Amino acid sequence: MRVLFAIFAFLPTLAFAADANKAHEHTGIISPIKAEPPATTLTRPELIKLRKGEAVLKQHQDGEAGGRGVAIFRVNATPDKVMDVIVDYSNYKNWIDKIVKSEVYATPKDMIYVHFITKAMGISVEWYVEHKVNRAEKWLTWTLDYSRNSDLDDSVGYWRVTPVKGQSNMSQVEYSVDIRLKGWVPGFIKKLLVNQGLEEATSWVKVQAEAR
Repeated sequence: MRVLFAIFAFLPTLAFAADANKAHEHTGIISPIKAEPPATTLTRPELIKLRKGEAVLKQHQDGEAGGRGVAIFRVNATPDKVMDVIVDYSNYKNWIDKIVKSEVYATPKDMIYVHFITKAMGISVEWYVEHKVNRAEKWLTWTLDYSRNSDLDDSVGYWRVTPVKGQSNMSQVEYSVDIRLKGWVPGFIKKLLVNQGLEEATSWVKVQAEAR
């Protein structure tokens, strides 16, 4: 109960300052991914988990600033269908719990810019993302859109989709995210943005791709 009271007492003082009309405070503190993301090396036990239909999650907490991790899982759908789901950003708000806005605001060649808002326990976190998409090779990378001010200090990540050898209708999906937060935020918000995001990626992508 003391923890709950502390959280509720803290909520009114927490103020973020996302602003589409103002540039971000910097142009990146996490190294961006500039080419095709390399496949994550998997151990034999991890490969066995994938063959059993289980996801492999690798997470690393970076103190109070945020964290990074990767989720690897298999989907009973072709890589094309999986990519169709991943780039369908307008529907993220319908598929992902606590995402209340996922609005595409620009689509220059091979790029998709998306405005996201997530909300939990009365706290909204808002950020703008620049995605670079390579449909032919089935991968994409992202950074924040630094021309707009996000509530996240920084975010870099990628999706990578490959066919599973010997399986004509199965894909192996790799999702990686690295997040830095501004100042101190409650642990449940950090978990929502980092850990829970990894876990949820293994479910909504699979459900939506296999439904197609």
